Amino acid sequence: MITDDMQQDKKLKIGIIGAGKIAKVHARAIQDSSNSILRSVYSRTESKAMALAGEHKVRGFTDWNDFISDPELDAVSICSPNGNHLDYGEMAATAGKHVIVEKPIEITLERGRQLIKVCKENDVALAVIYQSRWIRAIKELKMKLDDGVTGRIFMGDAYIKWYRDQKYYDSAAWRGTLKLDGGGVLINQAIHTIDLLQWFMGDVESISGKIATLTHDRLEGEDNAVAILKFKSGALGVIEGSTSVQPARPRRIELHGEKGTAILDGDDVKILPAGATPIAAEEKKGEASGAASPFSGFSYEPHKLQFEAIADAIHKGKEPPVQGKESLKSLAIVLAIYESSKTNKPVYMDDLLKY
Repeated sequence: MITDDMQQDKKLKIGIIGAGKIAKVHARAIQDSSNSILRSVYSRTESKAMALAGEHKVRGFTDWNDFISDPELDAVSICSPNGNHLDYGEMAATAGKHVIVEKPIEITLERGRQLIKVCKENDVALAVIYQSRWIRAIKELKMKLDDGVTGRIFMGDAYIKWYRDQKYYDSAAWRGTLKLDGGGVLINQAIHTIDLLQWFMGDVESISGKIATLTHDRLEGEDNAVAILKFKSGALGVIEGSTSVQPARPRRIELHGEKGTAILDGDDVKILPAGATPIAAEEKKGEASGAASPFSGFSYEPHKLQFEAIADAIHKGKEPPVQGKESLKSLAIVLAIYESSKTNKPVYMDDLLKY
């Protein structure tokens, strides 16, 4: 007879680092997954650690050594501010735990590369959460694009025009700071859509961009950004990001090819063959991707599916999806826009991504 304890032994036992809003998403996704289970929660703030741990009936820790030395702990899911992902990841990897990191991998390429290095040296897996890749319609779109549904794509654009009020940025001391958030709208909100754009379009050759802080106070990072991209395929593209737009719009990607156009609107996909009758724009309201509240209408399913894919890879001794080096691509695009805005010059991606 297979007991519950035997079934749990086969699951990847994950401890969460951090107990904020995104940690709650990770906790539920892990608990709902078929091949992983939440083992524990660590936070320096006792009330937060115990609240999240109590909600899921697991152990809560405020002492790092007690948390990481648990022999039953297989992996950690890092949900701390972006700028200390390396710090926690390094300590976890040296303790022999697999490392899962909420996007972005870090706030600089150097720190991201260091995390990749330490995980490799300690023979532990490293995965970065980009759950949008697991949305069913988006996965299907990727497969169709790879099969040539639009033909050669000559233009690819991403629009992330959202809204966050001042209270959002004031709700945590790290939000919008350069040291812990790494910037503003691009590195925090838009990076998921930027990841999808480069996933669909392929590698970027060069970027020119501008960032500005236009509608928020006490914000070190940007709340508005625009960029022009040239892809290695020869295609051109645009990125527009904002947390100032009222009413907030669903995120949107438009891919224009010789055989037609593919559009991602929120999480919905349309593929329009060349010669199709133009369609009127549809008004969408209350979608998580565009809503003023970060988790309005939020679905845990894509996170759950990525956690399942990560656990499956670890159990099979394979590299997990969206491993460290892959995650550097979207971060590099963001950092290239920041650099271009400072220098008023284009940034060439090979210069950033070379080791």
